[in-house]
Amino acid sequence: MNAEANEPPGIAGPEVGAGKAHRMKRGSPLRLGARLPGQMWPGQMWPGQFWNDVLVDRPQGGRFRAFRRILTAVVFTVLCIPVQAVLVQFSGGAKNSFGRFYHRTLCWIIDLELRVIGTPWQQPRTLYVSNHSSWVDILVLGSLLDARFVSKAEVGDWPLLGWVAKLGRSVFVSRSRTRAGSEAQEMRARMEAGDSLILFPEGTTNDGARVLPFRSSFFAVAEGAGRIQPLALVYDRLGGLPVGRRDRPLFAWYGDMETGSHAWKMLRRTGTRVTVVLHESFPPDAVPDRKALAARLGRTVTQTGATLRQNRDVVL
Repeated sequence: MNAEANEPPGIAGPEVGAGKAHRMKRGSPLRLGARLPGQMWPGQMWPGQFWNDVLVDRPQGGRFRAFRRILTAVVFTVLCIPVQAVLVQFSGGAKNSFGRFYHRTLCWIIDLELRVIGTPWQQPRTLYVSNHSSWVDILVLGSLLDARFVSKAEVGDWPLLGWVAKLGRSVFVSRSRTRAGSEAQEMRARMEAGDSLILFPEGTTNDGARVLPFRSSFFAVAEGAGRIQPLALVYDRLGGLPVGRRDRPLFAWYGDMETGSHAWKMLRRTGTRVTVVLHESFPPDAVPDRKALAARLGRTVTQTGATLRQNRDVVL
């Protein structure tokens, strides 16, 4: 019987001219055993696929980090309050520069990386229009823009944060229909006096996965603006990796979320980043009415936000 007759099915015989046939040898099967300690979680495919402390949430992880960041931020704020209280008594740009320094330092304390695309129109009487998903938006935009925030009236009554908002000369609005006219007149007067404003025309915070429709009633103040600049703000990195839909509630603060518990969860994490895209500014008379202005700005901010959430580059 020749060599080819002894070959098992499916294995070719020796090549022509070869001195000796080479048989394929089957080694021992690959066995993946656990290399690190830890109990595996339900649904794991095989033993030792991953260590349970790599991809799942760690209940104890980051607690000291969050405590350190919160304590540092509170101490820094308490030290800055009397400084700003003195600066607001004088004219000039010192109070504005110190405000940007305060917000920029808080971003550094919580280890939030800022990526800015575009250039802010840093001129008096500018109306900045942005989407709004988190209390962290205040730190981000406050570090970039020389402008006052338009905030809901309840913020002025919050402990510590209310004092900071008042020292930052925020404009508080009740959003009541009976006071809408007088509040809009107050904001127009602020801009005619040379102040710039940051407006969140969604009227509330969103869930970070979309931009809510812009309310045209908010743009009654546009008449007093010299220029209007739309901007989009998206939190796009967590642990140095792109943020998915599941992770957006770590940044987004909406519904009945408590500020303290939300900050605690977010500040336990590392490698966070926010991207701010500033579009070209334009004069308010370039749009015929408030409804058309709300639609134009809403479309610009929504499209840019969707591009950032898809981890794609924004072209201005």
